[in-house]
Amino acid sequence: QVQLVESGGGLVQAGGSLRLSCAAAGRTFSSYAMGWFRQAPGKEREFVAAISWSDGSTRYADSVEGRFTISRDNAKNTVYLQMNSLKPEDTAVYYCAASPRYGLPIRVLQYDYWGQGTQVTVSS
Repeated sequence: QVQLVESGGGLVQAGGSLRLSCAAAGRTFSSYAMGWFRQAPGKEREFVAAISWSDGSTRYADSVEGRFTISRDNAKNTVYLQMNSLKPEDTAVYYCAASPRYGLPIRVLQYDYWGQGTQVTVSS
C-alpha cells in the first residue's frame, strides 16, 4: 500500500514556475515507478511525466518536454515536478501516482495508487 499526498500547487502568471511535491507513505516507495498526470475541466486525465524506480530514467509528454522536470528522493519518499515556463494551457489539477510496473508507464490504468490532486492555475 502506498498513500500519496500532493502539495505545491497555486496560481502563477504565464512564464512563471512552480514545484509540486508528492509525499508517499509506505515502506516500498523505492520499488514503484512514479508519475504525474493532470486533468483540466471537461478533459480526460493525461500523462505528464514518469520516473522509473530502477535507474531514475524519465519520460515526458511532448507538451511539457523541456519545461518540466520530474525527480525523486527515495530517502524522503518524495517525488517532485519542477514546472518552468508555465502556460495557461498547463492549468489543471495535477495528480501523482505510483505504479509497481517496471519501466516508465504512461497510462492511467497502469498506476495503482493516486493522490488527491493539487490545483495549478496559470493566468495569461
